[in-house]
Amino acid sequence: MRVFITAGEASGDRLGAALMAGLRDLSTGVSFEGVGGPLMQGQGLSPLFPMSDINLMGITEILSRYRFLKRRIRETAEAVIAAKPDVLITVDLPEFSLRVAKLVKARSDIRVVHYVAPTVWAWRPGRAAKMAAHVDQVLALLPFEPPHMEAAGMRCDFVGHPVVTEPVADRADLGAFRDAHGLGDDVLCVLPGSRRSEIQRLAPVFGEVVRALHQGRPGLQVILPVATGRETMVEEAVAGWRVPPILLSGLDARAKSAAFQASRAALAASGTVSLELAAAGCPMVIAYDMGWLSRQIIGWMLLTDTVTLVNLVSETRAVPEFIGDMCRPGPIAAALGQVMEDPGAQVDAMAATMDRLGRGGERPGLRAAQAVIDGLA
Repeated sequence: MRVFITAGEASGDRLGAALMAGLRDLSTGVSFEGVGGPLMQGQGLSPLFPMSDINLMGITEILSRYRFLKRRIRETAEAVIAAKPDVLITVDLPEFSLRVAKLVKARSDIRVVHYVAPTVWAWRPGRAAKMAAHVDQVLALLPFEPPHMEAAGMRCDFVGHPVVTEPVADRADLGAFRDAHGLGDDVLCVLPGSRRSEIQRLAPVFGEVVRALHQGRPGLQVILPVATGRETMVEEAVAGWRVPPILLSGLDARAKSAAFQASRAALAASGTVSLELAAAGCPMVIAYDMGWLSRQIIGWMLLTDTVTLVNLVSETRAVPEFIGDMCRPGPIAAALGQVMEDPGAQVDAMAATMDRLGRGGERPGLRAAQAVIDGLA
């Protein structure tokens, strides 16, 4: 089997590598070409060009390098057509992936599989119909996504979320983590995001939440995992907080799990971190804000009453969330106080979320590989 596979960011590199490993397990003589990072290269990929060339974030960065990105899209499509693989698998990064798929389909009948369904259930549902013109199959991370893709005419397989395969700290890991950082029983984990704009916007709000909580919880301790490369920025952003947070940088997956388990609750930006917290059994409150224009656009286009993945997967509204103009310190602090005192409402929702995402079953990379093979058959 000849597979052409592309990924453009670290999360896609992880998904792609797991899928490649699954294909190796299920098929003999499989070979890979395409674009990917170090994990995919470890599975035998010789990249067409560095993955960093297409790892662009935000409209401004994309527009500033539009000609270069357009050339990479064309080069990739040409390489796919020349290679004549059995399947083209594009992993996430729709700005790149779906443009490559469109060019490939215009000049060939190569089967196209896209890994990670777009969030058409939340906003811009018309994207599914546009995808269907040049995508044959979608591999979905969330169990409620297939109907949205199938309605547009694509095959869609739920293959499980990679969060269920992440290492979980055991009792010994947790004890060592508590001892190393001098943690007691009243610990709040604060997660203001990893992007510069998120930290700039959320750190002041989260700092005021910590101040309000500390008034009623004088023994409160705060830990804050820091994304690599954001250490200085985060140090400056939290310098005036009432409770100086313990900054944790360079955490691996097991240490991050220990940090979450050591916390009575977490205050987190919206995103997949809610699933990581659920995997560790850490109750949470989600808060997020954005610029005025983005608020208006997203508020107008949003199709769901919640953006928190734990709420969506568990089909509950157990996790309080404060989005946009609701992202204010007072209400957030009040909700966090309630969660820290009585987390019971979230326990069942977090467990249901992990079960529905595939915990305890076949690893998602293997399920994704089987879906690709079934689709080819």
